[in-house]
Amino acid sequence: MSLESEIIDIRRHIHKNPEISGSEYDTANFIESELEGLKIPHERIGKTGVIGTLKRKGPRKTIALRADMDALPVYEANDVEYKSMRDGVMHACGHDGHIAIILGAAKFLSQRKNELNGNVRFIFQPSEEISTGAKTMIKGNALRNPNVDFILGVHVSPWIETGKIGFKFGSMMAAVDKLKIEIIGKITHGAYPHKGKDAVVAASMFINMVQCIISRELDPLECAVITLGKIEGGSAFNILCNKVIIDGTVRSLNNKIRNFIRTSIFRKLKAVEWACKVKCVASYDEIGKPVINTSEVVEKCIKTAQEFYGEGNVEMLEKSSMGGEDFSEYLNLVPGNFMHIGTFKNKNTSYPWHHNNFNIDEDALPKAAKYIAYSVEQFLK
Repeated sequence: MSLESEIIDIRRHIHKNPEISGSEYDTANFIESELEGLKIPHERIGKTGVIGTLKRKGPRKTIALRADMDALPVYEANDVEYKSMRDGVMHACGHDGHIAIILGAAKFLSQRKNELNGNVRFIFQPSEEISTGAKTMIKGNALRNPNVDFILGVHVSPWIETGKIGFKFGSMMAAVDKLKIEIIGKITHGAYPHKGKDAVVAASMFINMVQCIISRELDPLECAVITLGKIEGGSAFNILCNKVIIDGTVRSLNNKIRNFIRTSIFRKLKAVEWACKVKCVASYDEIGKPVINTSEVVEKCIKTAQEFYGEGNVEMLEKSSMGGEDFSEYLNLVPGNFMHIGTFKNKNTSYPWHHNNFNIDEDALPKAAKYIAYSVEQFLK
């Protein structure tokens, strides 16, 4: 069997056996068996993280390649021979493809390991979908022993045609914050509202004020999103609500705007407390950092992509995404680049990430694996 066919088989095996965040045991075991077959030393990080290392003697540069492993709690609607065998779990974000690409790169590089002018770390990371996996891997010394000089990450993209690859300088994906607000009022009969404190009215005031942060407080040339996606409150049609819970998310592309929005939200909560005589309790969790690519590394990747894919197949992504990606945790510590591999071929491969019909053109995977291997060799020169 050719390496190209092996890479596609890897993707299909992973796709048929998806595992949600934190439960990637079978996936980790499979990856370890593949690394053993390639005689690449490896270690387990935490419960399901795996790192393989091709190491040369002496002081040399080290480049890391990262693939995420977890699937999503989604029922697959695709009618394909490699359909998920686990009801309610599906690789609907392409992580199966990422594993195939990086394991494929490992296969190509292991064949030329004695010619490499440096070390390669293959990071297979769990729990990207819940933004905890990268932190776990970093705590487990994923970027040490040997110390990593550069890191590359890939993501399949239904927006880019097969045979093409996409790059973005600077801010590529957003910081992800989680917001939870409790507005506590005082219950009373709806006929006598003056005897209570209406948490619904206070919540509506807060929601309207928050939506003005983007439209009236932020520079129009800056990008950010505030989404309040869930609201709960009330017990009956004729009783003043004494408690409203609001859940939401904030997305921003740099820490300056991130801090500005957070400060403004808490300022508005204080205003609502004063105006409505209610109590506001808030938790604001910073889930993930913004993905900010290193310009020098992006330039090197563009050069190798032009050489490998051809100049006409290299796309520059004009816009940043408000989606999150915990590859940002690595970029916060070492230079690197996160890139998009085109996997769009027809309608069947055009569904967005997290859709139950999400699928990819598998022909893109072997070429991407070869490109990553080629880039590693060029970087280490």
